[in-house]
Amino acid sequence: MTGAAEGSGFLAVDSGGSGLRAVIGTAERGPLARRVSGEPVRTGERGIDPEHFMAQLVPLVHALTAEAGAMALTTVAVGAAGMASLGDGLRAELPGALAREWGVRRVALAADAVTAYVGALGPRPGAVVAGGTGLVAVGTDLTGWRRADGWGHLLGDCGGGAWIGRAGLEAALRAHDGRHDGSTRLLACAEEQFGPIAGLPGALYPRPDRPAVLASFAPRVAACADEDPVAADILRTAARHIADSAAAVCPSGGEACVAVTGGLFELGDPLLGPLDRELSRRLPRARRVPAEGDPLHGSVRIAAELSTGSLTLPEDERMLSVTIRSGD
Repeated sequence: MTGAAEGSGFLAVDSGGSGLRAVIGTAERGPLARRVSGEPVRTGERGIDPEHFMAQLVPLVHALTAEAGAMALTTVAVGAAGMASLGDGLRAELPGALAREWGVRRVALAADAVTAYVGALGPRPGAVVAGGTGLVAVGTDLTGWRRADGWGHLLGDCGGGAWIGRAGLEAALRAHDGRHDGSTRLLACAEEQFGPIAGLPGALYPRPDRPAVLASFAPRVAACADEDPVAADILRTAARHIADSAAAVCPSGGEACVAVTGGLFELGDPLLGPLDRELSRRLPRARRVPAEGDPLHGSVRIAAELSTGSLTLPEDERMLSVTIRSGD
C-alpha cells in the first residue's frame, strides 16, 4: 500500500445493537469529531443491509464534517457486529457506495471482535475476550485470526452477561421449587426485579430483547456472590468458560498478551478474581494487560493505519477484508 496524501481524512465506524458510532479525523491530527446514531442497522436476507447502513451513515458524516471541517475522505474502516456471518452484503456493496458518495479509495470491513481486539491490544499477538450481553474471543499471531464462541445466547456466549443472568434466574427458580442448588437470595432479587417468579417465563419468552433482559440480572448475581455460594459458583463457572475461549484463540509459543474488554467486566472482582485465576491456570505464559480502548478505538486505529499504508494486521475474508481501488 502507498501512503495517503497529507491531510486526507479517514472515517471510523462502530456498528452494533445500539446503533452507529462514527469518528472522523486524519492520520496527522488524529480523531477530530465524533457522532452517534441510535438506530441499529437492519438485517435482511443478505445479512446487514448496506442501503440502510449508508442511510444511517450519510447524515452522521455531514454532521462530522460540519464540526471538523471539510476534508477529502480517502479511507473508511467499519467494525460491525455480525460482520463475520452476516456481512456478505456489506462486503459486496459498501466499498462502491462509499466511493460514489465521498470518493473513498481504501475500505476495511471488520468483525466487531477484530475491532475489539485492535482497540484493546493493537497490532500485538495475543487474545482478547469481548464480553457484554454475549461473549466472543478472538486471537491472532499476526498471520491469521482465530475466533471462539460468539454463537448467541441460545447456542453459546458462555460466561457472558445473558449466560450469567440466565444461570442466576435458574437458581432462583430452583429455590422456588425446593430443588437442590437453588438460591433463596437470588429468588428474592429476581422477584424484586421482575415481580412474582412464577410469571417470569410468560414475561420473558415472548420478548425480542430476551438476551438483554437476561443480562440485566447479571449484576444482581455478582452483588450476591460474596455471601451466596450459589451465586459465587455461577461466576466461577463463567470464569472457566471465558478462560476456555481465551485459551482456544491465544497463539502458542512465546509470550502473548491477553485482555478483556466490554461491559461484562464491570461486574468487578466477583468475576475478575476467578477469571484471573483461571487465566493463570490455562495460559501460564500469557500476560494479562489492561485494554487500551474499545471497539471504536480499534476502528480508528485501523482507519488511521490504512490511510497511511501501515496496516499490518492479517486479512481474512470474513474477519478483516480490505478493498483498495486501483491507483492506490
